[in-house]
Amino acid sequence: MANVILGIGSRVKHPEYGVGVVINFKSDVYIITFVEIGTKNIKIDYPFEVLEIVEPSHDMVSLFDVERNLSKILQRWMDATEVVPLGDRWKGGKMILQPGRRDLQSKEIPIDVFFHKIVMMRDRLRVLEQRVNASNMDDEEKVNIQQYITRCYGSMTTFNILFKEPQHHFSGEKLVEA
Repeated sequence: MANVILGIGSRVKHPEYGVGVVINFKSDVYIITFVEIGTKNIKIDYPFEVLEIVEPSHDMVSLFDVERNLSKILQRWMDATEVVPLGDRWKGGKMILQPGRRDLQSKEIPIDVFFHKIVMMRDRLRVLEQRVNASNMDDEEKVNIQQYITRCYGSMTTFNILFKEPQHHFSGEKLVEA
């Protein structure tokens, strides 16, 4: 791996952290997001296994672009997230937000765009839950945060109508392992 510079999107395998994707790099480290443990800074000269090289771009990439594309990269290469289908009756639909005042314009949002944001929120809550479980917090702190996360799930149950399959629904009564 000597003298090879990995671009954003390159896939690597670390002996301890598993499979990951390069999301950025600095002069001396790669910033890599690993499926199981999250983001780590790894020295450029570390001898991890390179699974796929993406040539570095000469263009600057914003953190927004990285975040937006990271999910797509992980889905494509590592099956890190499940595909959650929108209910058939909502496909091609739109949400119309009508203000209470007639002098204001309404806003239309495609339901699939809104649904994607709901699914991403659910996925982020799950990652937060996993990080709490894996953290070094004491058990009481973990339980308090897990109960808060469960209440967040409960607040999102209104959107269960959009999901095609019941197993993807939000549930406020979800038991969380410590």
